[in-house]
Amino acid sequence: MQKILDMKIKVLRTEKEYNQACDKIYRLIQDNPDAIKPDSPEGEQLEILSLLVEKYEQERFHIAPPDPIEAIKFRMDQMNLKQVDVAPLFGGETRVSEVLNGKRALTLKMISLVHQYLGIPLESLIPGNKRIKLEPQRKEQLLSISSIRDYLKGSGKIALL
Repeated sequence: MQKILDMKIKVLRTEKEYNQACDKIYRLIQDNPDAIKPDSPEGEQLEILSLLVEKYEQERFHIAPPDPIEAIKFRMDQMNLKQVDVAPLFGGETRVSEVLNGKRALTLKMISLVHQYLGIPLESLIPGNKRIKLEPQRKEQLLSISSIRDYLKGSGKIALL
C-alpha cells in the first residue's frame, strides 16, 4: 500500500472504510479553503480517494435512471423552458402536451432531438423494460460467452438479468 500524506491507500471493502474515506475527503476540502492544486500531495490524495469512493458507490448503490418524462420536465425547469419552447422537438404544442402528460409515448425521433437539444442522457430517455426478458435457455447461451458475461459483471448488470 502506498502512503500519501497520512493515509494508507487501499481498495474500500467495508462501509467503515468507505465512511473513513468520505470523512477524509471532507476534511481535505474543509482544511484547504483555497483550491487544492491537482499535482500537490493533497490533490493526489483527494483524486485517489474520490476514485475509490466512486468505485465503492458504483458497486453497492445502484441508482435507477429517472422516468423519461420526469427527466424532460426536470431539464425544462432547469433551463426555464415552457412547453411552447420545446414544442418543435416533439412535433408541435399539442404533441408536447400529450407526451408530458403521459398520453403519448416518446418516439425515437423525439428522444434523439431532446437528447441533442436539451442534453438529457439517452439512458434517462430510454427506460429499460424489466418485463422484456430472454428465455432461460437463450440467457444461458449468451452468458456462456465470456466477453458478454465479463461485460455484464463489470457493469453490474448481471444482477439485473
